[in-house]
Formats: sequence, structure tokens, C-alpha cells
Amino acid sequence: MVGNSNRVEDFTSIPVFDGAVTAAAAAAFPVPMPDSSPSTDTHKVCLPLSQTAFQRLRHGFSETFFPDDPFHQFKNQSRLRNSVLALQYFFPILQWAPTYSLSLFKSDIVSGLTIASLAIPQGISYAKLANLPPIIGLYSSFVPPLIYGVLGSSRDLAVGPVSIASLVMGSMLREAVSPAHQPLLFLQLAFTATFFAGVFQASLGFLRLGFIVDFLSRPTLVGFMAGAAIIVSLQQLKGLLGIVHFAPQMNIVPVVQSVVKRRDEWEWQTIIMGACFLLLLLTARHISLRKPKLFWVSAAAPLASVISSTLFVFIFKAQNHGIQIIGHLDEGLNSPSANLLYFRGPLLGLAIKTGIVTGILSLTEGIAVGRTFASLKKYQIDGNKEMMAIGLMNMAGSCCSCYVTTGSFSRSAVNYNSGSKTAVSNIVLASTVLVTLLFLMPLFYYTPNLILAGIIITAVVGLIDFRTMGRLWKVDKLDFLACMTAFLGVLFFSVQGGLSLAVGISVFKILLHVTRPNTATLGNVPGTKIYRNFMQYPDAKRIPSCLIVGIESPIYFANANYLHERVLRWVREEQERIKTRRENILKYLILEMTAVTAMDTSGLGMLTELKRTLENQSITLLLVNPIGEVMEKLQDSDSLAAIGSDCLYLTVDEAILSIPLKVQLQP
Repeated sequence: MVGNSNRVEDFTSIPVFDGAVTAAAAAAFPVPMPDSSPSTDTHKVCLPLSQTAFQRLRHGFSETFFPDDPFHQFKNQSRLRNSVLALQYFFPILQWAPTYSLSLFKSDIVSGLTIASLAIPQGISYAKLANLPPIIGLYSSFVPPLIYGVLGSSRDLAVGPVSIASLVMGSMLREAVSPAHQPLLFLQLAFTATFFAGVFQASLGFLRLGFIVDFLSRPTLVGFMAGAAIIVSLQQLKGLLGIVHFAPQMNIVPVVQSVVKRRDEWEWQTIIMGACFLLLLLTARHISLRKPKLFWVSAAAPLASVISSTLFVFIFKAQNHGIQIIGHLDEGLNSPSANLLYFRGPLLGLAIKTGIVTGILSLTEGIAVGRTFASLKKYQIDGNKEMMAIGLMNMAGSCCSCYVTTGSFSRSAVNYNSGSKTAVSNIVLASTVLVTLLFLMPLFYYTPNLILAGIIITAVVGLIDFRTMGRLWKVDKLDFLACMTAFLGVLFFSVQGGLSLAVGISVFKILLHVTRPNTATLGNVPGTKIYRNFMQYPDAKRIPSCLIVGIESPIYFANANYLHERVLRWVREEQERIKTRRENILKYLILEMTAVTAMDTSGLGMLTELKRTLENQSITLLLVNPIGEVMEKLQDSDSLAAIGSDCLYLTVDEAILSIPLKVQLQP
């Protein structure tokens, strides 16, 4: 023994009996023995249960696309029962309708009427945000909620137009078509984009590809929504200041320039009235945020503002004094729009692109909102069923004069707080909008544009979340970069440009983690048989003549060469450390592979090449705990023969305990 009594200079004097380590070896070796018995046998690394190629393919397909096993309820059931379950699966209303009661309906009708008071002014406002006629916003608050009430699985989600999808659709289509000079073509493209958004959403749900939506990470959405909220708010200065000629671009520079250069169009009457109602709406929102029990204050404020401002304009004839009003709105139910869908022409690509972008955004918001309120009430929703419901809702809506709709956070929050029990609240909402469309449309003639601008600003100001941005900076700098890229991209370039840049950074982050996975050197935690990263556990002890390296990712063609070079660098650095401290020479490299969940042929080749490189340096390679799929590939290829089956161990502890035997057998 030299230097440190916890280190062993020469293992050759330790007696060995038939592959087992004796108690004397255990006493001399620094790693705790598995037990106090005189000898301990190592455990064999087993192959997974034998499966045919078809069974492996089916298992992999099931694990990838059906992690929740949605068909488990159909097992061991009669044909009739399976038919009933199938209908209930595709039409969730059939699950709860048989037990629906009057008490539940009382709660749902209160919720439905409450969200209708918010949905009607929001529908008109968001349609204007999308550069569409205001009546389209009301249509979109009528048909989609009816369809979702039948197909949706969330009890609390209230559907309709939302600010982000409205903003993106309006800005993307306006780049190619002017809603003022080509209103019919703009409307056609909006309906067509809605149709393709629905097709895309329903396809994701049917094919169970919802993970695609996850590429829109939360940091990306935080930055995107904050930038979009600022742009939307600045755009509403047109209505709050009374400006007639305003910049059509959706970035901060031309918008601010329009406000400054068009000072001659400012109307002091509009400014005063708009500021008063905006202050009222923001105050109502603040009250509801501070005291959640007073949620009805912010829910009722938009409709109350619309009614009071309309009466003010009507009584004082304010439209003759610089106050701009909505004007005539058509009465009646949705007119069919299937004949307006645009499937041929040079702008079809724009409609498809707009549909996909708005479809992803609205789907992300809808699923997130649905899951949020489901967790609060301790029930689960099926994400793929929700995608199909939202997709079919938009496909049908595009044929009924509706544009992109999804679950709205503000309306869902009101729905939840007002005591909704089932999706019937959406049906009550639709019924209320129906009454409005049939009988109450003339009442909106004198509604001033400034109140719609105020409602939009109040709705989107809550999307600015600087507190989360600060947390991102503290926790993950790449996430913060993605967030700020989306934020600044939307502000200074365009909505879709900023979103594309942020998604690109998020994808880059994924590629960075895949191509440059983490590796770490491990040591023994004193008093245990556990081996952990030295960077996390600085008191961990090194094992003489051994280097233990943990690989913390699958090994693919994209990272195999990097891992080969990085492991050899660990070896070189350990040899330099040993030389400096005059310790035992490095004889063993142990790869801890518990976190290596998959491996391709490039990874297998990397292990074989690493084995040869280490042999040239008289270093033995040992592998610890290769999991089932990796073990299968090692067995099926020549890699296991090249590495040696006697170099596989179940735990690092057992690999360490086998080392005295190997040292003794070496020439």
C-alpha cells in the first residue's frame, strides 16, 4: 500500500477462487462488498425476451404512438359493448349524457350565459384583429362551440376565436392580399386557411402525431406571445386615437411611425372616451386578478362597456363628432361558405401555410388550456381526441363562415370560475350567440371602434409575462435566447418571422443535446455501492487503476464520433492526472450505460473502435448495464464478440469487484 490506505497498489496478491472475490479482497478493496458473505457472484446481463421482427415492430409502434393504450377498454368485451365504447370514444357526449341531471344543467347554463357575455364582444373584436368582418367573429362563436360540445372531452374548455390565431392569420394573409381592396379574396383565403388548419389538426390527432406541437416550446411561446401582444396593442392605437390611415405592417417601427406621422388625424373625443373605457376594462381585470372570487367583474366588463358605449354614441350622436362606429351588421345564421374555399390559384400555398401556422398555434393553446383546467379538477383529457375535435370543429366551421377557433384561456377561466360541469356550457354559449345573431344585431350599429380596441388591449396585455422571462434567464440561457428571439423577431420583423426564428433555435437546442450528449466521470459515494458524478458529489472516491465514465444519452450516428473522441479525452486526462500524482497506471475503462436507451449501427461501431483503441494502450473496456434494446443489438451484431461477453456487468460495483481476478489473470 502506498500514499493512501484507501488505494490498492497491486491486486495480484489477492487470492481468487473460481471467479469469486474473497473476503480478503473485500477488506483490501475500497468499495463496499454486496454483503458480508465470504464470496459474491456477479450477475449475468440478460437479453430481453425473444421476439420476432414483427413483434418488435408492433411493440415499438405501440410505445411510440399509443403510450396511453387507448384501446385497453375494448379488451375482453362483447361485440355490442365494444360498439358502444367506440361511439363513446369518438363522441364523448355519450359518456356523460345518460347521467346528466337538472342540477348540472343549472350550473352549465349560468356558465354558458357568463362566457357569452365575454364571447360576443371578443368575437367582434378578434374578427377585426384578423381583418375580417365583425359578423365572422360572431359566427365563429356559434358553430364551433356546438361541435365541440359533442366531440370535446374537456368539461371546462370554452371555444371560439382567440387573439394569437386572429393576429397571425390577419398578418400573414395581409402581406399578399389587402382586406380593404380585395375583401372577397381575403375572406376566401381566411376560410381556406381555416379548412387546412382543421385538416392538419385532425390529422395530428388521428395519426397520433401530437408530439409535433411540442416543437413550439414554452419559452418560444412566452416570447412570441409577449411580442405579439405589444404589436397588437400598438395596432389598436388606430382605434383609440381615431386614426384613419394606419400602417398595415405588423412590426413596431412602421406602427410607431404611423402614430407619430398621423397626428393630424387624432380625435380628442375618441382619445378621451377610449382612455376612460380602457381604464375601466383594465381596472376590472386587475380586480379579478387580485380577488379570483370576483371573476365576474372582468367577465362582465366587456359586454357592459359595449352596451354603455353604444348607448352613449346613440344618445349623443357621437358618430358625428369624430367617433368611428361599427355600422351595419347582417342578421341571421351563418351563410354557407363551402363555395368560397380557395383550392386553385397562385395563393393556395399561402392559405395552406397560414392554416398550418395558425393550426399549430391554436392547437397548442387549446390543448394547454384544456390540460390546465383538467388538472385543477383532477380529471384527464385525451390530447389526441382533443386534436381531432378541434380539427373537425375548424373544418366544419370553414364551411359555415367561421375562421380558426380553439379553446380560449380567458373564456375557459371564466367558464371554470362560474362553475361549469360539462361541455353543455359551450352549447348554452352557442345558443346565446344564436339569439344575438337572429334578433340583436341592429343593436351593435352604434358600437364605437374604440371599445373594441380597448377590449383587445385588455385581452392581450395578460400575454406579456416578463416574470417567466426572468426565470428563463436564471435557469436556462438557451431557452431565454429562444424566448427573446421570438419576442424581438415579432417586434422588429414579422409575426411569422419571429416565430420561425424561435422555432429554429428550439430545434437547434434539440440537435445540440442529441449531437453533444453529456458524459461524466463517476466515483464511489463513501459508505455505499453507489457511483455518481464527481461534479455533483465532490466527496466521491476514485477507484485505483479505473476510470468510470457515464454516458447520458442514446448513441446514434449523430453523436457516435463525438462520444468516441470525448471518452478518449477522459482517458487522456485521467492518465495525465495519474502521472502527475504518481498513482497506479490506468488499466480499466468502465462505461456506465444505464442511460443509453438506444443505439444504432454507428454506435455499435463506435464501441468496437473504442475497444481496439484502448487495447493499444493496454486498457480493458468494461460495459455496465446495457439495457434490453442495446443488448439485443450487441448480440445480433459482431460487437459483443469483439468486446467480449465477459466484459458485461450489471452494476458498476460488480465490475469493480471483478477487477482483482482480471489483474491476476493478466500476464
